[in-house]
Amino acid sequence: MMREAQQKIPELYGSLVFNDKVMRDKLPKDIYKALRKTIENNTHLELDVANSVAVAMKEWAVENGATHYTHWFQPMTGFTAEKHDSFITPVGNGDIIMDFSGKELVKGEPDASSFPSGGLRATFEARGYTAWDPTSPAFIKDGTLYIPTAFCSYTGEALDKKTPLLRSMDALSKEATKVLNLIGQTEVTGVSTTVGPEQEYFLIDKEAYKKRKDLIFTGRTLLGALPPKGQEMEDHYFGAIKPRVAAYMHDLDLELWKLGIPAKTKHNEVAPCQHELAPVYDTTNIASDHNQLTMEIMKKVAEKHDLVCLLHEKPFDGINGSGKHNNWSMTTNTGVNLLDPGKTPADNIQFLVFLAAIIEAVDDYADLLRLSVASPGNDHRLGANEAPPAIISIFLGEELQAVIDSIKNDTFFEKIKTTKMNIGTTVIPHFTKDNTDRNRTSPFAFTGNKFEFRSLGSSVSVSGPNIILNTAVAEVLSRFYDKLKDVSKKDMESAVHSLVKESITAHERVIFNGNGYTDEWVKEAEKRGLYNLRSTPDALPVFIAEKNKKLFEKHNIFTESEIDSRYEILLENYSKTLHIESLTLKDMIISQFLPAVGEYVDGLIASVSAKKALDASLTSKADMKVIKLLSDSYDKIFDLTEKLSKDTDKAEGISDSLKQAKFYHETVITDMDKIRSVADEIEGYIPAEYLPYPKYEEILFYV
Repeated sequence: MMREAQQKIPELYGSLVFNDKVMRDKLPKDIYKALRKTIENNTHLELDVANSVAVAMKEWAVENGATHYTHWFQPMTGFTAEKHDSFITPVGNGDIIMDFSGKELVKGEPDASSFPSGGLRATFEARGYTAWDPTSPAFIKDGTLYIPTAFCSYTGEALDKKTPLLRSMDALSKEATKVLNLIGQTEVTGVSTTVGPEQEYFLIDKEAYKKRKDLIFTGRTLLGALPPKGQEMEDHYFGAIKPRVAAYMHDLDLELWKLGIPAKTKHNEVAPCQHELAPVYDTTNIASDHNQLTMEIMKKVAEKHDLVCLLHEKPFDGINGSGKHNNWSMTTNTGVNLLDPGKTPADNIQFLVFLAAIIEAVDDYADLLRLSVASPGNDHRLGANEAPPAIISIFLGEELQAVIDSIKNDTFFEKIKTTKMNIGTTVIPHFTKDNTDRNRTSPFAFTGNKFEFRSLGSSVSVSGPNIILNTAVAEVLSRFYDKLKDVSKKDMESAVHSLVKESITAHERVIFNGNGYTDEWVKEAEKRGLYNLRSTPDALPVFIAEKNKKLFEKHNIFTESEIDSRYEILLENYSKTLHIESLTLKDMIISQFLPAVGEYVDGLIASVSAKKALDASLTSKADMKVIKLLSDSYDKIFDLTEKLSKDTDKAEGISDSLKQAKFYHETVITDMDKIRSVADEIEGYIPAEYLPYPKYEEILFYV
């Protein structure tokens, strides 16, 4: 059976995707060529081509059981959105046909008034448009044809995450191609960025989830003491996968493969109930769409197994949270990975130019990179000795650092010799040792032929970080081009060497190969003048900094109004998230936790009174201490909850968005932390049967 299933996987893979194979089979040759030209060269698609594609797409979708179609887009909510229309078209006499036109394929018209717009659209200005993205293949899910689209307002402003991502990819391709042509790679006509996002997540039992208001409303636990055992034994990481989880992972793989998502790696992560899925790399736009789809499918498949998939960055206090490592690289249309050092990185001019450009980009726009991963959930992770610090730096490793030093100092680079690993037993084959170790404390680490941006939170769309990364690198490459464009061919190699040296010397402060978790690094980073934006309210204002607005406007990524609107949306989302968390915690304390404490204390008092009535000597000092401890804590929690309520009301009365976000961060979160500290301390005194929700130990160890 297993062998039979394995033989079917190539047949299964992409079976629900309108991919190149399907297009080649279904479309007339001239239409297929026109569509491929659009996809590969970013050229305009004519309506007659769209009409032919629509007919073929509809026929294929209906053959595969689809009755509806939807324009699938990514508004600024952080989730995806869709409106479903059937293929049914009445033709009179009660008859219908299944119809789908090029006009319907190319353009949709969802209501834009109820999506976040940051002031771009008023409630009464409802019209918005979705526009087909031919570079990301359509797919079938739940009997509906899903068409990936961009989303814009009636006046043309981008209201989504896809549009600026596509713009940033165009900008990088344009600037990278110019530089490559200049240094002799004249056959290159385009450069695409590729991404492989590793996705961490928690799986918990559905019944436990349904009893936790905090998980339902906020995605994380707002109360809960650590169990006697957590992750300190390090026995879960890469451990044997439990049968129930393995069954889930198996079904998840199949569902993702049907949709052409190249799920590759799966394993247990550090924390109990925590796991990871990693795909093979894909073009950034498609990888972003696939990751949004992956998160949705992960939750959907979990339901079928009576599980719940948690994608919050920090579902459990005191337990490792979840991230999403963004493995990023650049590839030419001729198939060359620009971040592959080759056998002799010091002699690879192309590699050194792009390495220098990335170092300069990360240094100059570290504030934007930090902003791109800022969220209420991720604030709980960054710098917490489980994820990279909030300070953005680059890890290069021993060999690349030696190359950089030799360029900077005009010294000869002596290649580090590769060595064979011999672990002291003859039965184990010898293998070549890598010249670079891994640094899990680095936010932005070189890992062989790519950079791994490790700071992303698990629930975030990868569009934002890649928009920033693409745009920042495009900007530096445009500077490089301006410095090299008038250099003669015979002087080009020398000029490139000087340019790389100048850039590295000016921006080496961002390179750090040590332990990013230490206090010493925080002090050192401050000396170097690096940003340390500890929280989301600290990071968000950099979006509207003058230098960053100029960057976005120069490369046509965002207009000024689009920048301002996104800034407002991010501030609103932060405050709304904290508002919901505050109300949820108050509700749990008043309606669940304090009644449980009161009921248990009443029972203890009744027991003590009964014993005293029988014989005064039976009165227990321990019982009296517990009663006093719980009674005092009850009063303290009640007072703290009243303060939380008042401060939350005060926060809602602040009209300035940034001041409101900062008040939530500095005051409301502090109130919540104080309540939790007292509640978690006394939770251990209360028997589980008194609490109306499961404790950590029941959630983390029962799957």
